[in-house]
Amino acid sequence: MAKRGFMFIVAALAVLVGATGAWFGPELLLRDRAAPSAMFEIGGPFVLASARGGTVDSRTLAGKPYAVFFGFTHCPEVCPTTLYEMSSSLMALGDAAKDMRVFFITVDPVHDTVEAMKDYVSNFDPRIEALVPTEAQLTQLASDFRVYYSKVPVSDGGYTMDHTATIFLFGRDGRFSGTIGYNEAPEMRLAKLRKLVVD
Repeated sequence: MAKRGFMFIVAALAVLVGATGAWFGPELLLRDRAAPSAMFEIGGPFVLASARGGTVDSRTLAGKPYAVFFGFTHCPEVCPTTLYEMSSSLMALGDAAKDMRVFFITVDPVHDTVEAMKDYVSNFDPRIEALVPTEAQLTQLASDFRVYYSKVPVSDGGYTMDHTATIFLFGRDGRFSGTIGYNEAPEMRLAKLRKLVVD
């Protein structure tokens, strides 16, 4: 009887995994919980230090589509994968995306200095620009974009960061347009970006 109950649980989990297409560990569950809904207004005005020097003021972005992604330079997988995929998509779009801007905003401003961020994004498409908020600015950004981030202690006494793994898309009018999820199918990602740069 106990064995039958165990097999029922395994089968139920298999159905759940099959329905969602993936198995989510604790960190991805936290990121998923923070995923934005189209019912809410996403984003807000910001003026942030840029790794290119000076600042980026969101009010100057009118007329150009842009994307925002939150992460950090010591991210082991999610951030480099996302930025690589965005670089590949921008290249695939060619001249259609010449005005597209992608902002990589650190959730670890203690370690991610302007210099560190500049070096990090140099590995990706030049349209990807790194921004460094203060702790107070990051708190406000997390509220405006409805993102989750948290320090996670590791065995050597340091920490890593858990964070929302979502790309936020904004149209030429500056309004929130949609999202690209982590590991979203390349054709879907490209279609969303193509629509963003054409509209």
